[in-house]
Amino acid sequence: MDRRELLKTALAGTVALGFPSLLRGQAGNNGVNRLSDKIAILDGGGANVVAFAATDGLVLVDSGAPKNGDKLLAALKTFSPNAKVNTLFNTHHHLDQTGNNEVFAASVAKIIAHDRTRQWMSIDYWLPDQDRYEKARPKAAWPTQTFFNTGSMKAGQEQVDYGYLVSAHSAGDIYVYFKDSNVLVVGDIASPVNDPELDWITGGWIGGRVDAMDLLLKISNEQTKFIPGSGPVMTYAEFKAERELMEVVRQRLFKQVREGEGPQEMLDGGVLKGLARTWKDPYKFLYAAAKGLWGNHNKLDPNVV
Repeated sequence: MDRRELLKTALAGTVALGFPSLLRGQAGNNGVNRLSDKIAILDGGGANVVAFAATDGLVLVDSGAPKNGDKLLAALKTFSPNAKVNTLFNTHHHLDQTGNNEVFAASVAKIIAHDRTRQWMSIDYWLPDQDRYEKARPKAAWPTQTFFNTGSMKAGQEQVDYGYLVSAHSAGDIYVYFKDSNVLVVGDIASPVNDPELDWITGGWIGGRVDAMDLLLKISNEQTKFIPGSGPVMTYAEFKAERELMEVVRQRLFKQVREGEGPQEMLDGGVLKGLARTWKDPYKFLYAAAKGLWGNHNKLDPNVV
């Protein structure tokens, strides 16, 4: 990438991370930010829960963080007082996205997720950075319908497409696209507020993240609203700018890993300097990125042994 391209990317990233108009739009009534009469973003305890009101019931994307079920149900009543949740999507297995699955499973809601999301929710697994096991979720929280590649359904007259985002943030990331409303829910593939996270333990890595963002840009258009796992709604241009910034980071990290550097050496060498955004915990990001890169060393370059 030459100097002109780098400056263009940095400027785009600055625009993307400002979000002046969309940040103002986040303050909703009783935790409800309406995008239209049919679709809204609900406060799921710091995570976005997307609700779509169809004639035959509600479709939710993600169920929010644990212990926020009552708050979420109250927000749903504000949005659509008499509607029942028929379908719940989980964009991946993390607790911020699946913490209230049991609340909706109890009312016979169908829970759709990628098969790997169900796998990670149904087993104990080790968290090396916390030196502990994450216990399997209760069976009532597990997805009841899984898929591998793509799928679609009708919510009233709305076309809802969904698909797998391979190794982007975690093991089982998916998008959910309300096509007629042109609203694309992308989970933690986008991070307008928080540090981008790469769950390397389950297979997330920076190359997969950039590839997933390319796929999302391909299936969307310039009028699409992107809903991240947390933070404000993003425009197409803002999402694309974050993708371009992540591509700059990817190129830098590929180079440093090929040189045999670890996360502290990358940090000390300023690999994240001169970008349009800063990281709250740059070492944590670089540690996860390095782990993911070594797990995918065959994709870096022929000179990596």
